[in-house]
Amino acid sequence: MHFTRRKPELSIIVIAYQMARELGRTLTSLSPQYQRGVAGLDYEVIVVDNGSPVPVDMADVTRSDRRFRLHRIDDAPSSPAHACNLGVQMSSGRNVAVVLDGARIVTPGAVARSMQALQLHRRPVVSTAAWHLGHEHQSISIRNGYGPEVEDALLASIAWPRDGYRLFDIASLAGSNPDGALGTLNESCFLSLPRTLWNEVGGMDTAFDLPGGGLANLDLFTRLVGLPDSQLVILLGEGSFHQVHRGASTKPDVDTGSWYRQYEELRGQPYSRPPISPVYYGALPEPARRWL
Repeated sequence: MHFTRRKPELSIIVIAYQMARELGRTLTSLSPQYQRGVAGLDYEVIVVDNGSPVPVDMADVTRSDRRFRLHRIDDAPSSPAHACNLGVQMSSGRNVAVVLDGARIVTPGAVARSMQALQLHRRPVVSTAAWHLGHEHQSISIRNGYGPEVEDALLASIAWPRDGYRLFDIASLAGSNPDGALGTLNESCFLSLPRTLWNEVGGMDTAFDLPGGGLANLDLFTRLVGLPDSQLVILLGEGSFHQVHRGASTKPDVDTGSWYRQYEELRGQPYSRPPISPVYYGALPEPARRWL
């Protein structure tokens, strides 16, 4: 007798490049031991190593958990857009979630709340708001001496991962949502949506080929929230938290102007934040309340 594995309810795609220190924490935060309310929820996590000089270690990913898988791209483009599309193609979930930067820790309700929020509308686009670890945006804090050792001490001070909601105590708002969870939003750092919507927009546009992807993630978000009858759902009380690393967007010498020039070349108009009319869903653990 032949049995076929049922497709998971959610496939989470994590893109990694040269972030051995940070990726382990991100995957811990996606594990069923850390996530709350996921008993009975069938989800998979696919890590795509986008050509890291030192390959991601399979043992660091799988952790003896069959829901975690690793795929490596040896001759990888400098943009993560292709890796993201490939990860989604490799997955089989009815819904997909994308973590384009594998250095992002999520809160303990991110997976279960995302799945609940996906049931709220026929064409949902679900997102957390985003933060940076440290008390200043990392593009600033790095110039003031912030680095991995300082960040490790901050995480130790809240005994992470014992209570993942205490990440709100040691964080600052990301540029994607500078006004907080109830303000503007121009990209998602933990994005969940039905596979049908991903296919409808064609996923990430690989023409955004600058290192780090430039505005590829913002472009994807703009196209998704602009789909006819799509509904943005923002999760209250959940978030993604960026760990410091040599990422393209937080390097002190980053040339953001090239990102905007490329966007205008590809889209025929300057980039602007998309208008949003979100529905809010979730709960408010005490550490998150001050951010509202």
